[in-house]
Amino acid sequence: MGDCPYCKEEYQSSERNILENESWIANFDGHPVNPGHMKIISKRHVVSISELNNEELISMREMMKKVESLGEEQFKTDEYNWGFNKGKNAGQTKFHLHIHYIPRYEGDVEDPIGGVRNIIPEKGNYLKLKK
Repeated sequence: MGDCPYCKEEYQSSERNILENESWIANFDGHPVNPGHMKIISKRHVVSISELNNEELISMREMMKKVESLGEEQFKTDEYNWGFNKGKNAGQTKFHLHIHYIPRYEGDVEDPIGGVRNIIPEKGNYLKLKK
């Protein structure tokens, strides 16, 4: 935890945090995939959702709803992907639980079918694979 950037007091209390509750902070991603890309970050150092207690799970959903509302209000879309990476082979680079909210817009990718399944591009469009 000593080197974890999300555990540092200056990160947890940063002005860049736009939403907060008892267990989570939310801010705009520093390397956004789309306009409005935000992430929610657990205040307690955990790596996986399975480590959360019931109170943290409940407050996670509350924070997700707030982020969704902010995305709809500020970025005019009610279409989005939620996602997180657990482990190096899944692409995790900061080993502290954080969950990405990525607003989606018409035309932001050529073919959005499959959504998060596109992490392995040739498996993304399962409709074409079924033929």
